Amino acid sequence: MKLLILSCSTGEGHNSAGKALLEYLEENGVACEMTDTLSLVTSPVSQMVSDVYLFSTRRNLFKTVYRMGETVSTGLSLQSPVYMANKLYAKRLYDYIVDNGFDTVVCTHLFPAEALTALKRAGRLDRKTVFVMTDYTCIPFTRETDLDYYIVPHEHLVEECVQKGLRRERLFPFGIPVRRAFRERIAKREARVACAAAFDSGADMTAKWFLVASGSMGFGSSADLIREILSRCGKGAEVFMVCGNNAKLQTVLKAEFGRFDNIHLLGFTDRMSLLMDACDVLFTKPGGLSSTEAAVKNIPIVHTAPIPGCETRNAEFFHYHGMSYSSLEVKQQVTVALRLCNDDAYRQRMCDSQRTNADGDACRRILELLRR
Repeated sequence: MKLLILSCSTGEGHNSAGKALLEYLEENGVACEMTDTLSLVTSPVSQMVSDVYLFSTRRNLFKTVYRMGETVSTGLSLQSPVYMANKLYAKRLYDYIVDNGFDTVVCTHLFPAEALTALKRAGRLDRKTVFVMTDYTCIPFTRETDLDYYIVPHEHLVEECVQKGLRRERLFPFGIPVRRAFRERIAKREARVACAAAFDSGADMTAKWFLVASGSMGFGSSADLIREILSRCGKGAEVFMVCGNNAKLQTVLKAEFGRFDNIHLLGFTDRMSLLMDACDVLFTKPGGLSSTEAAVKNIPIVHTAPIPGCETRNAEFFHYHGMSYSSLEVKQQVTVALRLCNDDAYRQRMCDSQRTNADGDACRRILELLRR
């Protein structure tokens, strides 16, 4: 088996799922490679798509675009503009697959799934194809794809996928792939010492530790949340704020909170697993991949305001299954976080629900499927 993983840089979640699968496959001796699909066209095109996505999330355009996608794809009889756009580079993708001898192609994003569908419908592609869903809903336009296998995040989403037009026999509710670091745990005290050293924080080891993650692109009302934590906890809490790639957000927060020794402002970091081990509660927007990582890590989650669209569905799914608490109100978010710190039974119920619904075993199951 020689496997190609195709992602796309519209948010880090798709890439993280691909990297998790890549890590596991390499550990198990599978020849594999991961690439940004649009970089096969030109790297600037990939960056442009990422920039447009970021622009839409910050101006509430994503909600409108997502709803339009749901409306169009639900009544789909002809190919959508999304399908037609991705069909444009299908031949170049085909050449890349054939020239490099890949016999299996896994997509963690809709765009390459659309391009592969175009190739299969043209009768040009006889490779095994897989689509890994990275949100807890069947996103718009998935129904017009036609791949061999669909990896669904949870068994309770199978019926939704069938209703949206996917064939039941192609659906495999294996979960979302997460890296080994999130499947393993470090003792909290040890993790806090490591965090203090890694981020030069001088944090109080006995305080409540809160991790605030706004996503790789820095979305959300983080300042209000930090103010509320300071108002309620004062020096009794250490806040690790991950701003992602949003340098402007980090600068703005530093101007207001830079004087507080217990507010630690971080940019993009590859130490999220360590931070989760060290902290008592995670505040995060409800990205599908980041939420799954946290659930597998077994840290209590408070979901903050989503990017309207699939993240809204993620928040609803996690809240309904007891894996997180979701609220748009900052005061309520902090109230629940404090309860999770102080109420052992409440905290344990959430952690138990996470273990029941997100066991972190997706990579192994996917590899077993591909080896059949």
